[in-house]
Amino acid sequence: MTPNNTSAAAFADTKPHYHLLDGLRGVAALLVICYHIGEDFATNCLTQCVNHGYLAVDFFFMLSGFVIGYAYDDRLNTMGIMAFVKRRVIRLHPMVVIGALLGGLLFYAQGTEYLKVSEVPVVLLTFATLLNLFLVPAWGEVEVRGYGEIFPLNGPTWSLFFEYIANLLYVLAIRKLSTRWLAMLVFATGGALFGYAITNEYGNLGAGWTFGNYGFWGGLLRVMFAFPAGLLLSRVFHKRKVRGAFWWCALIIVAVTVPPRLGGESQMWANGIYEALCVLLVFPLVVWIGASGETTDALSTRICNFLGNISYPIYIVHFPLIYTCFAYAKRNDLPFCQTIPQVLALVFACIALAWVCLKFYDMPVRRWLQKRFV
Repeated sequence: MTPNNTSAAAFADTKPHYHLLDGLRGVAALLVICYHIGEDFATNCLTQCVNHGYLAVDFFFMLSGFVIGYAYDDRLNTMGIMAFVKRRVIRLHPMVVIGALLGGLLFYAQGTEYLKVSEVPVVLLTFATLLNLFLVPAWGEVEVRGYGEIFPLNGPTWSLFFEYIANLLYVLAIRKLSTRWLAMLVFATGGALFGYAITNEYGNLGAGWTFGNYGFWGGLLRVMFAFPAGLLLSRVFHKRKVRGAFWWCALIIVAVTVPPRLGGESQMWANGIYEALCVLLVFPLVVWIGASGETTDALSTRICNFLGNISYPIYIVHFPLIYTCFAYAKRNDLPFCQTIPQVLALVFACIALAWVCLKFYDMPVRRWLQKRFV
C-alpha cells in the first residue's frame, strides 16, 4: 500500500468520502520520501532520519483494507470477482508502469563509486524494466542494482506486489470470513508480526523489499496483519466526533516515525517492540480517528484531496529521483548539510512530477481503461 487505495475512483461513488484519510495518506507518503532521503545520507541505522518511516507502508496497507472493506464488502457478490480485479488493476497498475519506466530511464544516471551501473548491459536493464512493468520480482543477475531488491529499478514497488496479494486473498477468501473469524485472523497475524519484529536480526519491520533473510515472509506478515485489520475496522467502525482529527492524526504519524532507533545494536528487540506496537495499536487508532473526523471547510477539503490525490503517484515516482540526486551528491563528495537546497528542490520536484503524472497520465489512462474494460 501502498498509498494507492482511498481515492474516490477506488470505491462506490454513492458512498460518503473519507477526506481526512486521503490527507493522512498524503502525509504518510511525504514521510516515506523523508525516510528514503535520510536513508541515503545516513551512515547506519542509528543515524537515520525519520528512522521508522517505512512503517508508513503498514499504515497504507491498513487504509487499503479499511477503504476496500467499506467500498466492496456489501456489493462484491453482485459485482463479481473479475469486475473487482479489473477495478484494482486499473487503479494500481498505470502508475506501476510509469514508475518502472522512470526507474529504467534514470538508471544510468545513478552510478557512484560503489554502484557500477554503467557495467549493466542495456539488454539486461531492458529485461529488468519489463519485469518491473508486470510486477515480476527480480532474481540473480536481473537484480541490476545489486542490493537484493525484488524491484531494483523502483524499490517501493515491492509494496504493490504485496498489495496485489492482499487484494486477491480478500476477494477469494478473506471477505467471506465472519467478523468474528476475521478478528481471530487479525489477532493471529498480529501475534506473528510481533514475534517477527522482536526476533529478526535487524529488530525492525522493514521487510518485504527483498526476499533475502526471510524478507518475503516479513512482507507477507506486514500486509496480512494490516490489511485484514483495516477490513475489520471498516466492519466495526462507529463514528465518534473528534475535533481537529486530521491534525491529531498527522501529528501521531509524524511522532511515531521520526524518533531515532531504540535499543541500539545490543538490544535489537527493543526497537522491534516499539515498531510492533506502532503497527498493532497506534495505527488502528489513527485510522479510527481519521475516519471519525470531517473537514470543516472547502480549503481543508481541497488540501486533503490534494494530498490524497498525489500520495500514490509521489510514492511511485520519488525513488528514482532520490537515487539520482544521491548519486550526484556522492560523485561530488557533498555531505548532507551542503545538499539541503538540492534536497528541498528534490522534494518539490517529486510533488510536481507526481501531480503531472496524475493529471496527464494516471487519470486519463484510468478513465480510458474504465470505459474500455469495466
